[in-house]
Amino acid sequence: MIRVMVTGATGRMGRRVVDLVHADAALELIGAVTHAAHPALGRDAGEVAGIGPIGVVLEHDCARILPQADVLIDFSVASAALASVRLAAAQKKAIVVGTTGFTASQREEISRLSQSMPCFLAPNMSVGVNVMFQVLRQLVTLLGPDYDIEIVEAHHRTKVDAPSGTALRMAAIVAETQGHTLDDVAVYGRRGLIGRRSDAEIGIQVIRAGEIVGEHTVLFGGPGERLELVHRSQSRDTFASGALRAAKWVVQQPCGLYSMEDLLRLA
Repeated sequence: MIRVMVTGATGRMGRRVVDLVHADAALELIGAVTHAAHPALGRDAGEVAGIGPIGVVLEHDCARILPQADVLIDFSVASAALASVRLAAAQKKAIVVGTTGFTASQREEISRLSQSMPCFLAPNMSVGVNVMFQVLRQLVTLLGPDYDIEIVEAHHRTKVDAPSGTALRMAAIVAETQGHTLDDVAVYGRRGLIGRRSDAEIGIQVIRAGEIVGEHTVLFGGPGERLELVHRSQSRDTFASGALRAAKWVVQQPCGLYSMEDLLRLA
């Protein structure tokens, strides 16, 4: 039995993770954490997740619970997730991070901290999205420089970071495959008299509306034709299930930084 603690347990993703961990016979939920000012603090995490009482009370002191856990799963915000990574490194506990929105310096710190524990970091826990990453590399290579590439992502109205971590990863894959750095070729939205599109630029467009779980489209516009690579998430369980799969895998790994590509052996 793998003992799991969930941080960000009152968020959209955190609630689904709580549900699926509780339902998984190979996992035991031993702690659920939210921020100190959350109104659900002190309530049963199962009730907040909509599955009824499970005997795990929502707390805010991650450090108190973590010694009892084998792995921590974090779906929160970047600053809170970084604090969780620091704590996991200090206590040498495995961690799965599904949070996005990290700065370059924060990602560098996570990479450095992973020398002290197994750390699984993925901008998207969906198996389908990570297969899409591989297909994207092939398409960029096969279609060549004559195709303009645009990325459009859509999420629910409460998502706090933009573009999504998945869209940024897709754009980075395109840039790397073409021999560029993303900072040199990325164009985030367009407005006004922008002039002719450059050959190397990668357009990244963002939609925030309603209850959209997550949609990503990579558009290849070439001479006389257009090709679109699309992934649509129908349920957050796609990401929660991926996180559970990652948790079961990462607890068996040595210290280091891992991704879905490692788990799926796509690298």
